[in-house]
Amino acid sequence: MKRLLTTIVAAGLAMPAFVACGGSSSGGGGGSTLVVDDQFDLKSVDPAREFEFTGNLITHQLYETALTFKGSDVKKPVPGICDYTMSFDNKVLTLKVTGKHTFSDGSPVTADDIVFSYQRVQGIAGNPSFLLDGVTVKKVDDKTVTLTSKDPNPQLPFILPNPSLGIVNSKVLQKNGGSTTAKDSAEQFLNKNSQGSGPYMIDTYDVQNKVVLKANPKYAGTKPAYDRIVIQNVQASSQKVNIQGGKTQMALSLGPDQVKGLDASKTQTIKGASTTTIYLWFNMTPAYGKAASNVKFVQAMRHAVDYNALLKLAGDGSVQPGGMVPVTFLGALKSDPNNSYDPAKARQLLAQSGYKGEPISILYSNDVGFGLDDQAQAIQAQVKKVGINLKLNPQPSATSLDAFRSGKSQAGLAYWGADFPDPADYLVFAPGQSLAKRAAWTAAQAPTSTQLATAAGQASGDQARDAAYQKLQQQLNVEGPWIPLFQPVDLLVAATSVKGVALNPLWTVDFGSLTK
Repeated sequence: MKRLLTTIVAAGLAMPAFVACGGSSSGGGGGSTLVVDDQFDLKSVDPAREFEFTGNLITHQLYETALTFKGSDVKKPVPGICDYTMSFDNKVLTLKVTGKHTFSDGSPVTADDIVFSYQRVQGIAGNPSFLLDGVTVKKVDDKTVTLTSKDPNPQLPFILPNPSLGIVNSKVLQKNGGSTTAKDSAEQFLNKNSQGSGPYMIDTYDVQNKVVLKANPKYAGTKPAYDRIVIQNVQASSQKVNIQGGKTQMALSLGPDQVKGLDASKTQTIKGASTTTIYLWFNMTPAYGKAASNVKFVQAMRHAVDYNALLKLAGDGSVQPGGMVPVTFLGALKSDPNNSYDPAKARQLLAQSGYKGEPISILYSNDVGFGLDDQAQAIQAQVKKVGINLKLNPQPSATSLDAFRSGKSQAGLAYWGADFPDPADYLVFAPGQSLAKRAAWTAAQAPTSTQLATAAGQASGDQARDAAYQKLQQQLNVEGPWIPLFQPVDLLVAATSVKGVALNPLWTVDFGSLTK
C-alpha cells in the first residue's frame, strides 16, 4: 500500500539525488517559478490510477475535485466544483455544479464529466477504486449527479476531496483512449497532457527526475502567483542544502532532525501531525497471544509505556492521540487516561493478569522509517521497569507484514496511515474486522466494542458521528488489543518569500493558493 512505499522513501533508501540548478520566486506572477524538492514515490499522474503521495501532490494541482478541504482543515468538506447534500439515511449524496469551472481547452465542467471520471475510477479498478466501492454514479441533469451507496456512507463527503477523484475532461479523454472499463488506455496521454480544470497543467513529465507544471490559462479561479512549478526528485540531505542555499523555495522530505539549524530569516518550517498512527498490538487469542492475550496484561502495558519519552524520540511536533483516529480528524480523542504513564497502576494490573515474566515477542518492520527500532528498544526498557519482558522481533517489511496478516503472531509494533481523512477508515480496528483479524480479536470476545462500532458506522451528522467514534475509541482503550503511541510530525520547509503555505495531509500543499 502507498503508506509502506512512502515510509521507505522517507527513510532515504536508494533514491537518486539531483541538486537544483536554480529557480526564481521573484516577480508578481509574470514568468515566476517555484522550485520544489520532493522524494518521489511517483508512478502516474492519471488520477484514476495514482495513489501515492507525490501523485496526490501533483494531481491536486491539475484536477479540481467535486468537494475539497480548505487549507489544513480536513474535518469539514467544502465545495470544490460542487455543493452537496446528503440524504437522511446517508445513502444518497447529491452533487450540484456551482460557479464557473473550465478545463484547459476552455470547455465547461459538466455532470457528464463528473459521472465519467467516477465511473472511470471504478472501471479501471486501480489502487484508488476502493474509494467508490458500492457507489452507483448517475447523472440527473447537466449540473446534478447522485452517488447512491448500497449501505449508509456518511464518510463519502470526506472521500471525494481525494486527488484520485479529480474530474477529467470526458470528451477529450474518450478521444484519447479513455473509457470507464478496464480497457482504458489513456494513462500515457494524461501523463503528458493533463485534462483538468485546476490552476496548473502538465508541462513536462519525467517519473524519475522532474515534473514541471505550467499555469492553466483557462483556469476559472484566481490566477496562481507562480506561473511555473518545478517538482524535482531529490534526496533529503540535498534538499536541506538546496533550501538553505536559496536554490529551491520548498522542501517536502526533511525530518525533525534535519530542520534543526535552518536559518529562520530565510526559511519557514510548517509542522503538523501526520495521519499515520504508530501503535502496539497484542494477539487476543490465547493459542497465539498466550500471556499477552489477557486484557489486564494489555491494560498494564497501557500504563507501563512512557508516552512523553516516545514523543521526544519521534521529534518535535509529534503528538499522542487519545485513540487510533488521528487528532486532526472528526471523531478523534484528544487524550484518554487509559493510555497514560502510571507504573504503579501497571504493576497492579500486571499482578491481576497472572503474567509470570515470560517473554512477549514484539514483531515490527525495521525498514520503513518512523524510527521503529529506537521506539521498540525504548518501550522494551520502559516496561521492563514494571516486570514485563519484551523480546524484540524486527523483520523486513516483506516478511513482517505477512506474519502480522497471518493472525498468529503474539504481539507487535505497527503503523496505520489513513486512506481518507475520516474516522470510518478506522472501523477496521473494530472486533472481527480486517485489522482486528490480525490480532485474532473477534466480535464474540468484545460485544460492547462491536455494538459501538456498528453505532459509529451508522451515525449521521458531524456532531453525532464525532461523539460515536469517540465513545468507540474509549471502549477500545479498555478492552481492545491496540495501544496508540504517537503520530509522527509532518514537515514542510519553504522560503520566507513564499506566503500562504498550509500543510494538508492529502495533497501536502496547494500551489494555487500560495502568495508572495
